[in-house]
Amino acid sequence: MKNIGGTPRPRLRKKARREQILLELKLHPHVRVSELAERFGVSTETVRRDFEALSADGLLFRAHGGGSAPMRGHYPGLDERSRQGMEERERIGRHAAGLVQPGDTLMIDAGSTTLQMARFLAYAGTPCTVLTNSLPVAMTLGQGETAEVILCPGEYLASESAVIGPETVAFIESHMVDQCFIGATAIDPRGVSETARGFASVKRAMIRRSRRTNLLIIRDKMGGTGFARVCGLDDISALITGAAPEGKLARALDRSGVEAMVAT
Repeated sequence: MKNIGGTPRPRLRKKARREQILLELKLHPHVRVSELAERFGVSTETVRRDFEALSADGLLFRAHGGGSAPMRGHYPGLDERSRQGMEERERIGRHAAGLVQPGDTLMIDAGSTTLQMARFLAYAGTPCTVLTNSLPVAMTLGQGETAEVILCPGEYLASESAVIGPETVAFIESHMVDQCFIGATAIDPRGVSETARGFASVKRAMIRRSRRTNLLIIRDKMGGTGFARVCGLDDISALITGAAPEGKLARALDRSGVEAMVAT
């Protein structure tokens, strides 16, 4: 860091440095590696690694010796997605809730299908502990008396009614659970992907900190791709969907040992 009044400012840790980069992107359309390296008092390679990590999470677009906030087409928010395929989402949510055993510890990420799971889990009254980054999931489960709900801290993403960012990921990393239930933008033979800003890193953290990973996804999302990679098929324990996977995806799931469950 530059000196102020002759006193050197302490270097920021990785988490704080990346939070500062995201803040800069809210204030300026483009930030440069060299300028940030000088400001933080670190090497340009260190800042490039920060950019690579933020880019992998869909939080930054790398270009021209620096980075910009990702520019994308319209991606429907939580409310809009929740109105699409409601009957299928309900079937998937009911099936997923039935996989939870009394006393289980869970992570449930933000999404329209995982919200349906939270509804049926609340109806079932299964005693469990749930960590989530979704405000609607937390509120739905919190209305009952049998689920202990832990809401992650982080940056509030209004379009998804969820929290994201380094603080959210660090909080998830400090816990270990029996199962996680996540949604995604798409799944294809190469793996699982996500388009909602900041969601990929949250999902990856949940996968790392869970003994079993359940992916909840409607049939329309099978075979497509999203903006940021979440994981490979080998990282998924079970796929819960409304219709049986077909073709290359079905064969890839079988090779990876993923249990495909069709909610009826």
